[in-house]
Amino acid sequence: MTHDHDHDAHTSDAKDPAGPHAHDHGGIFGANTELYFSILSGVFWLSGLIVSWRELGPDWLAIALFSVAIFLGGYFILIEAFETIRAGKFEIDFLMLVAAGGAVALGRWQEAALLLFLFSLGHALEAYAMGRARKSIAALSDLAPATARVKRGGETAEVPVEELVIGDTIVVLPNSKIAADGVITRGTSAVDQAPITGESVPVDKRPLADADEENTAVDLTRLAEEHRAYAGTINGGSPLEIRVLRLAADSTLSKLVTMVQAAETKASPTQAFTKRFERIFVPAVLILVTLLMFAFLVLDESFGESFYRAMAVLVAASPCALAISTPSAVLAGVARAARQGVLIKGGGPLEDLGRLDAIAFDKTGTLTEGRPKLKSVVPQPGIPEADLLATAIAVERLSDHPLAGAIVDGGTERLGEGATIPEAHDLEALTARGVKATVDGERVHIGNRRLFEELTGADVPADITERMVELEAEGQTTMIVHRGERYLGILAVMDVARANAKPTLDALRRLGIERMVMLTGDNQRVADAVAREIGITDPLGGLLPEDKVAAIERLRGEGQGVAMIGDGVNDAPAMARSTVGIAMGAAGSDVALETADIALMADSLENLPFAIGLSRKARAIIKQNLWISLGMVAILIPLTLLGIAEIGPAVIAHEGSTLVVVANALRLLAYEPA
Repeated sequence: MTHDHDHDAHTSDAKDPAGPHAHDHGGIFGANTELYFSILSGVFWLSGLIVSWRELGPDWLAIALFSVAIFLGGYFILIEAFETIRAGKFEIDFLMLVAAGGAVALGRWQEAALLLFLFSLGHALEAYAMGRARKSIAALSDLAPATARVKRGGETAEVPVEELVIGDTIVVLPNSKIAADGVITRGTSAVDQAPITGESVPVDKRPLADADEENTAVDLTRLAEEHRAYAGTINGGSPLEIRVLRLAADSTLSKLVTMVQAAETKASPTQAFTKRFERIFVPAVLILVTLLMFAFLVLDESFGESFYRAMAVLVAASPCALAISTPSAVLAGVARAARQGVLIKGGGPLEDLGRLDAIAFDKTGTLTEGRPKLKSVVPQPGIPEADLLATAIAVERLSDHPLAGAIVDGGTERLGEGATIPEAHDLEALTARGVKATVDGERVHIGNRRLFEELTGADVPADITERMVELEAEGQTTMIVHRGERYLGILAVMDVARANAKPTLDALRRLGIERMVMLTGDNQRVADAVAREIGITDPLGGLLPEDKVAAIERLRGEGQGVAMIGDGVNDAPAMARSTVGIAMGAAGSDVALETADIALMADSLENLPFAIGLSRKARAIIKQNLWISLGMVAILIPLTLLGIAEIGPAVIAHEGSTLVVVANALRLLAYEPA
């Protein structure tokens, strides 16, 4: 999906958000080789310092020890500098090598060794810290088991998950991981879906009728949650049999891993800014340093003094902390969100989510359950409620209309087990009016007022009409039940609000988002009723898809950052025009995963306040890191220019600030909402 905000900035020239500092050098000590080299560099630097201070040997011994320290500290820095120069760039590693070379040229072996030791240590610890964030993401890849127990030809065998084919039946033992996306065909169990959806409570699963028959077509995206299974989730205490509906490479887990990894490479607006800043700043530093080397021509000092000051300024001005400050926060934020079942596609959406002024919700399936439920039962005076419900259930269970299902399910629940339901037959649909059938020899009609005005040739009784108007004003869809020659009463159904909708909106209000907009194709009366119940501030009813787009554009025209949250399919045009598009219940849905900037994997609104809170924390940390990194450069450059700070203190302050911003960013991995 292409938003009109600056998504182009999300694809920087860097292939990784950490830029030149995102590396994983191998070697004789494996992935930690650079860290060990750095430590050894420090050991040799300290040894040379002791030999020099205590005069424990000739000068050449101290120089030799410093030289080894320079080699060990500069080895990986040289490799990266060479790679960036080959790409036509001059970046931080190159600046450090030039500074160290300048110190050696002046005979300052100890300071050159200190520079490369501390810079390489910062480099290595930086990579180690960033690796922690990546492990949170890489752990997703390890959720799915490597093998599955599959039933073929009457026998059960263990095969690699890559060999599973669509239609296979896999057996999942108690307390083991599910190997593929599919439909439950046998067994009931509670499944821990937290690795995929972030849900804290296991979800009860039961088989779908006839799903074990090979010729039965099943669409995973249309299955009720109780029948779905996802690769990487954990079965509870009972065995399950699952018919495979997706290959391992196409599972929800695989798509989630791929998209989270892709999110790492998408630079945020702040990252794009720092990249542009570095492209200008680094050449400017090189020009300044070159000029400073010739300061002895106009100042009363030696070439050595001018050269040394130039090298000190070079160290002070290197924007190492700036380069790592934003990507480390983005990576940690994306990783933390993924652990909660929230997929954030890069730094842009992560930052944008934290600057919202308004949120627009699709109604059906987002704020409401998405299916009608029996809401009101109003029997006529002298008519038992049980008679009204039993008659309606008898007729409606012959119909496949969604409202009929709501009456049957809701009425059966109200009557309780053991209730006697009469037999109905001769069901006939009456277009735009209702239905009729025969129950115990009497004609039963269920429908709207028009039906009964035609049937009786008279107006519907005033008390019934009055009550229907009241219920319809509350957004309920009403129908009259009439048997033989008498009115039994009124039934009303409604797509009810989700139980968590009001608490979620209250939580968003506490976060400072005051404007809650609801966009729906239902009539305004229904929209108003739902809005009153859950606390929507701007209910907009009777909208076509293009009207929803216009509503989003109107909000943005008022200068507001607005998110659109929906199912990721019907609401795609409105989501595309929003500041941030958010898909609800994206687990199992390819379209929702691909459409939105942010996907709430579980069919739950509760993660929305979490995601916004995380984004705001990430934005705050990014700002802190920018102040730390730019502030350190702003302080050190004047100090080194004036000769107040030498290379040693400049290195310590410079590398210290780099580690501070990384540690600050990694706090996002432990983020918990207040």
